Amino acid sequence: MTALLIEERISADQLVGDLQANVGDMFAKVIPPGPVALVDFPDHSNVGDSAIWLGEMAWLDDMGRTPVYSAALNNFAVGELVQHAPDGPILIHGGGNFGTTWPKHEALRLHLLREFPGRTIIQMPQSIHYENDASTREMAEAVRAHGAFTLLVRDARSLEFAQSHFDCDVRLCPDAALYLGRFQRALPKADILALLRTDHERVTDTAVPPPGTIVTDWLEESSAERNLMRARVKIDSLLASSRQGKRLRRYRMLALWRLRRGLAMLSQGRMVVTDRLHAHILSVLLDIPQVVLDNNYGKVSSFAAEWSRGYDGFHLATSRADAFALAQQLIGRR
Repeated sequence: MTALLIEERISADQLVGDLQANVGDMFAKVIPPGPVALVDFPDHSNVGDSAIWLGEMAWLDDMGRTPVYSAALNNFAVGELVQHAPDGPILIHGGGNFGTTWPKHEALRLHLLREFPGRTIIQMPQSIHYENDASTREMAEAVRAHGAFTLLVRDARSLEFAQSHFDCDVRLCPDAALYLGRFQRALPKADILALLRTDHERVTDTAVPPPGTIVTDWLEESSAERNLMRARVKIDSLLASSRQGKRLRRYRMLALWRLRRGLAMLSQGRMVVTDRLHAHILSVLLDIPQVVLDNNYGKVSSFAAEWSRGYDGFHLATSRADAFALAQQLIGRR
């Protein structure tokens, strides 16, 4: 078996408390005073992105700095940002889309750098992955020409890449979702919950899970539940007095709904097997033991090596077969 068993070292309470403080301290250092714009809201079903956005918002709320402008990919407008936030820092939502893996988000980042030269832009914590030199050079030139860009990265590999290629302030910071703190898990329904990627970041692996394993991904949303939530959002937005206020209330409700859906999914297993970074992070916040696999470019293991590897419920595997075998072994010990 090639799985790596990590010795017990630190509880979820201690680890999450330390990382939550780390995130808050870094945000306080790099985000200057002034009205805040927060762009690239994740208006899609991936639970992890909602958790990140809610972590970013939790810190802003704690600081009394509710964004005066917010937008998603489909409704961002330079003119509206200037109208609502003529000065102050522009924050770009964090995640794992810095590079060529998710081109629409990279295009927005380039657009912001080119439209707002010299104005403070802060990229919230990201993982970096480029598949070609031309795209790296394009971003490097945009960063150089902009002149006031701060890039927060989530792992040592991204830090090394950014420092080698981008002429800007680059700093290491944990994922913003960790600022949410600990959650209480629900009672499990099965021994193993396998939450495995079904998108283009997955690693092809046909290992068969043990009988009784719940196998899922969190990209699919119930259309009935989504329609009900959107109806509730529409009613709730009537409580806001401005267009931006309505938008931000809508974003909060949708992100919270998606986060709660993800927490409920993960809580179904006594043990979680996953290749999603935020299934790993949220399992730590829930204090659920887990066996972690990588995505297709090493994002998950790179993050864990930097921040969460010492959690006493964390175990690493290099294949699904080994992950399932290790999960069964660990469940037998409990």
